[in-house]
Formats: sequence, C-alpha cells, structure tokens
Amino acid sequence: MATPVDVHPAAPAPDALLADIARYVVAPPSFSEEAYQTARWCLLDSMGCALLALNFPECARLLGPVVPGATLAGGARVPGTSWELDPVQAAFNIGCLIRWLDYNDTWLAAEWGHPSDNFGGLLAVADWLCRRASSGVVGPSVSVPPCPTIRDVLTAAIQAYEIQGVLALENAFNRVGLDHVLLVRIATAAVATRLLGGTAAHIVNAVSNAFLDGGALRTYRQAPNTGSRKSWAAGDATRRGVQHALWALAGEMGYPTALTAPRWGFHDVVLGGQPLVVRRPFGCYVMEHVLFKVSYPAEFHAQTAAEAAVGLHPLVRDRLDDIDRIRIETHESCLRIIHKTGPLANPADRDHCLQYIVALGLLHGSITAEMYEDAAAADPRIDHLRARMEVVEQPRYSRDYLDPGKRSIANAVQVFFRDGTATPRQEIEYPLGHRRRRGEALPRLREKFQSNVATRLGPHRAAALAELFVADPAWERQPISEWLDQFQ
Repeated sequence: MATPVDVHPAAPAPDALLADIARYVVAPPSFSEEAYQTARWCLLDSMGCALLALNFPECARLLGPVVPGATLAGGARVPGTSWELDPVQAAFNIGCLIRWLDYNDTWLAAEWGHPSDNFGGLLAVADWLCRRASSGVVGPSVSVPPCPTIRDVLTAAIQAYEIQGVLALENAFNRVGLDHVLLVRIATAAVATRLLGGTAAHIVNAVSNAFLDGGALRTYRQAPNTGSRKSWAAGDATRRGVQHALWALAGEMGYPTALTAPRWGFHDVVLGGQPLVVRRPFGCYVMEHVLFKVSYPAEFHAQTAAEAAVGLHPLVRDRLDDIDRIRIETHESCLRIIHKTGPLANPADRDHCLQYIVALGLLHGSITAEMYEDAAAADPRIDHLRARMEVVEQPRYSRDYLDPGKRSIANAVQVFFRDGTATPRQEIEYPLGHRRRRGEALPRLREKFQSNVATRLGPHRAAALAELFVADPAWERQPISEWLDQFQ
C-alpha cells in the first residue's frame, strides 16, 4: 500500500509529482539485484573519480570550508583529505571532486546529466550520521538509523539516480537554457531527507523548495562562456539538496503547488506553461541502464567518437601531414552540445569539444585529463586536425539515441588523405560503458578505479580496496563511515 503524504489541513494537496516522489522515496518497490550490483560499481567508480580530481589544483583550491578554519570536529569527511565539514559543505566538496574531470557515470535522454553527482550529498549525510551516532549525538530525527550501511547508501543511490533520470527522459531543460544540475538538487533533496529520517511530508517540503530554486543557466557549459563552473555546479546542486533536507527536518514549510500554481509555479515560470512529463513509474530503470565512462575523461556524447579515433590512430599517426579531411558522423544532441570550431578557452572548453577529443585520439591513441590542460593544448597539430574536420548529423543515430530500446550514443570517424585513399569508416554505436557492453566494461572499471586511487593512496592500498569490494561478501553490511575511513 502506498504511504500517504501528510499535509497541513489548510494546505492544498501537493502536486502529483511531488507526492509520487515522496511515496517512492519512503516506500520504494523492490529493486533488482542488477540495480544493486550496478550501484556498487557506481559508488566505487565515483570514489576513484574523486581521488583523481585531487591531483588538479584548480579543483583542490575550492575544497574545505567556505570560511577558513570553519571545520566541524566529527563532521563528514572529504575523501583523500583531512577535512571534516558540516554535511552541507561536505556535500559540495565530495560532489565537486566526483564531477570535476567529467569522468563519472552519465545519463543521456531528452536531458543529460550525471546521476553520481548525487553521491556528494548522500555520502556527506550518511557519514555525518554515522559519526554523530558513534559520538552519542542524537540525529535530527528519532527515526534515523544509527549509522547507514553501504547497502543503505546503495539503496539511496538507486532512488536518486531514478528521480534524476526519469525526470530527464522526456524533459529537455537544455532547450530552455537551463542546466541539468537542477535535477541533482531535486534528487538529493528527496533522498537525503529520507536518510535523515524524514517523512513523506518532509520530502514534499524539501523537494518543493528545490523546485522553487529554479535552474542554473547553461551559460557556463556553452561557448563562448564555457568555464570551470561546469565542473563544480553539480557539487553546488547536491549541497543545496542537503540544505533543503536539513531545513525540512527542522520544520521549514513546503509549497504544495510549487509546480502547478498558475503564473507563479515552476511549469509557468520556467517551462513556459508546459508541464513536466513523467510517463514512467519510479523504480530502478535508470540504475540498470546508467552509462559508465570507462575509457576517456570526455563529455559522454563523444565517447564513441573517441573510441573510433583511438582505433584509427595506428593508421594515421605516420600520415598526419597527408590528411585532407576528417569526417565525423554524429547525432543531434552531440551537434547541439559539443560541436565547436575556433579557439577553445580552457580545459572546460576542450573536454566539451567533439573535434578536440577526436584530434587527441587520432594523435595519441589515448585520451587523459592532462591533455585538456594548456600545455598539451599548445600542440599545433591539434588545431591542424580540427581545421580539417567536418561534422554531420546521421539521422539514424539521432533516432536510436532516443529509442528506449536502444539508447545508443553512436559516432563514426573516417580520415581521407590527399592521395585519394582513406581509412575504414570506424563506426561505434554503443560506448564501452553502455548496458549492452557491461560485461566487457566491468574489468576495465576496476582497472580505472585502481589507477585513479593509486595516484593518492598508492598502488597497494588501491588494489586492496578493489579486492575488498570484489571479494568480501560482508562489504555491503559495514557502516559507510568505516569504508570511507579507508580513503583518508
């Protein structure tokens, strides 16, 4: 039986979507074993991405408390650092680390995004609760479990992924100029409220306030303004979700018709009068179908183009000066987001440029985060290749991208030489992290995790953490704080 959503007697009934989210979070359906197994890999991959990001000064400078010295003894920890922070600022720190290199998992539909961004808020709240419990401090609600286990966090992740991903299936916020991180704020607010012991009514209050925040403009993701905010915007969103959750538990009111209020609601103000479209019930579909970035730290619409370019590298590396043109066939979303010509201003601009990514693959046979930095971008061969690229839409790729039975992210690359010869047309429809290539991807995900973690903790500790994840049957039952201790 669905859990009723309690409202104040004088308040209108909450909007249907707010009520549906609240019911789903407090009384979820049974989740598949595939969803839990995938969530395990999502958590592991996110921690690896976070530790790798610590190596980049532009990310590290944003970490810590907002005000120097304003730490919290017994607060949530920031992986790979000595910071102990309140859960709101810890959520920003962890979310910023996970997202910084554009290397965490991805969801592509009418709207795009990275559901693992929610781990910033989920881990901060769960760790904070554990540490409060161990010190004898009562949580914000008597119904809070004394210390969430890894399994509890995996359940929370499945829910956060689902809320963000289902809302993205048919609602293209990008088409009205808004950034996808608003979905992170909404999902984190809902699930963090439940982790903190909130009721369905608390969740409605938190989520309604998250909607009332509106959405960040995509300005910082699009030329000519592409900048580093795109790497910390999700941390900011998951931080705000935790803030709304804590406020809801403190008794702050919500706004039951935040979506549908005439003239002043989200639908009228943000979406020009169009309602949010949600045709799929909340379950575990998104976690089962999430996309992993296994091979390359690059915007996901370019992953198959990167793989194709790397595959062509042996055929072109000794003939760079003989290249006449490079043809890239892609899908409409890729054209709209990352098709860029002309100068690129910074690493954030480069890792969201299809042509730059393809050039790296052709030149080097690999793509690393360091290749977006200024020193690597100074290589004149990159722009030499970019100038010879033509990017065209392949209509079939655009159709299959939106087909719920396929959800491909296809690209094809072919290089033509001045003597009239050409490489084979290298077409890849499904990236390595796609559900259709999951078995092929998992060993590589483990390698990615160990490589990333080794940059901060050394190869032996990285290997031990990976082995514990794979081999210990009790891994999910341990308190989340005990596992996070191992990343300090």
